Parts: sequence; structure tokens; C-alpha cells
Amino acid sequence: MAQPVKPARTTVASAQRHRVRQDLAAAAMHLFATQGYEATTVDEIAAAAGVARRTFFRHFRSKEEVIFPDHDDTLVRVQAVLDDAEPREHPLDTVCRGITEVLRMYAESPEVSVERYRLIREVSALREREITSVARYERLFTRYLLGHFDEAAHRDGDDDPLLAEVAASAVVAAHNHVLRRWLRAGGKGDVEVQLEHAFAVIKETFGTGIGLGRQPLTAAASASRGGEVVIAVARTDASPAEVMNAIAKALKPS
Repeated sequence: MAQPVKPARTTVASAQRHRVRQDLAAAAMHLFATQGYEATTVDEIAAAAGVARRTFFRHFRSKEEVIFPDHDDTLVRVQAVLDDAEPREHPLDTVCRGITEVLRMYAESPEVSVERYRLIREVSALREREITSVARYERLFTRYLLGHFDEAAHRDGDDDPLLAEVAASAVVAAHNHVLRRWLRAGGKGDVEVQLEHAFAVIKETFGTGIGLGRQPLTAAASASRGGEVVIAVARTDASPAEVMNAIAKALKPS
């Protein structure tokens, strides 16, 4: 079934909103850099962007927020990645695709991102705002990973919820590490390739446990325990180490 086409009016309005937000952000960054963060007022930012004060507050709640114009829209795109994921995709792979959307937000404008990084390092209020933004992504990924466990898995002694939260934190930490390294290098180099390498490290560490046995695309291996045959389930693309871990988990006493 063909997807409905968005009305042209909605598309134009969205483009206008994006342009105003970008203009306000650019004006704010210029003023913060030239006259200092504390000395800059909302009125000055609005005037520099050629809009009224009330227009500023239609888009941002404070001057701390104006330097991050794309986070809200990016969060929507990340949620869409999670919502539209194929059932066969490993949930950790889905989360990695989601946070790649965040990286692309920065990579679209390297010069702006590098200048913003410099300002964030100098202004504590902006650092706190960045931490708040990062926490939103981490909560989103944790909820998604936890959602791939049956309710019965949320019981004392089961490590799946712990693993989901740690894995979500690891994905965010890997993104932040790669992003900061890229920004310190002046926004040079293929940052997505660097992030893919970081993801490979995370998947090697956490990939076996997240959603184990609940993926439709599986391969089976067998082992014996006390005269019984035990079937362990792993993804078809699992590494030999992951298969061995799956078998070890299946052999654990109930």
C-alpha cells in the first residue's frame, strides 16, 4: 500500500521552522563566541537572527537550549528507527543504527559542531544542557532494549535488565567518545567508520546476552548435561565465541 503523501503546506512549514531554528542557533553561537555567553541576552540573539523575542521563545525555552537546535528532531528520528526496526534485527544493532542518527546530526555541519564543542567546554551551563540531552537518548535506548525481554525476565537474579542498561550506556558512551575525538580533530575524517568500529567492540561484548533466544533468525547447537540433550540458540551471524557462550548459558542449572 502506498504511503500517504504529506501535504505541501506541512513540508513548507517544517522547512521554515528548521531554518528559523538554525538561524537562531547560528546567531547565538556567534554572539557567545564574540561577546561571551553570560553577556549575551535572548533579545540580542533574536535581533541578530532577524526575528522577534516571542519567535525565539516559540522555538526555544532558554538561551542554553538554542545552541542545540536539532536534538528534538533527532530524537524523533531515533524513535522512528526503533519503532520501524525489522523483527529479525538484533535489538543492539537497532540501537546502534539509532544513535548513528545522532552522529549524523553533528557530521552534517562539521564547522558548526566544532565551534559548538569549543563553547560547551568553556561554558558550564552548556555542558549541563548537553548532559541532559545525552541522557534522553540513553533512556530511550534502555527502554527499547528492556522491551525485548519477556515480563518473566524481570525477576530477581536475572541479569538481562542489568545487561540492557549497561549496553545502552555503552552505546551512548561509544558515540560520545568517537564524537569528541572527531571534534578535537577539527571534524576531519570519516566519523561514521570510527563509530562502526566502536560498535563492533560493543557487540562483541554485549551481543550474546541481549535478546538471546528471542530472535527469529537463529542457529542451533547442542550439548549434553547429565544424559540430557540441551539445545542452545544463537543468531546465524553469531561468532564462534558467541555460540560457545550460548551453549554455556544453556548448560547452567535452572
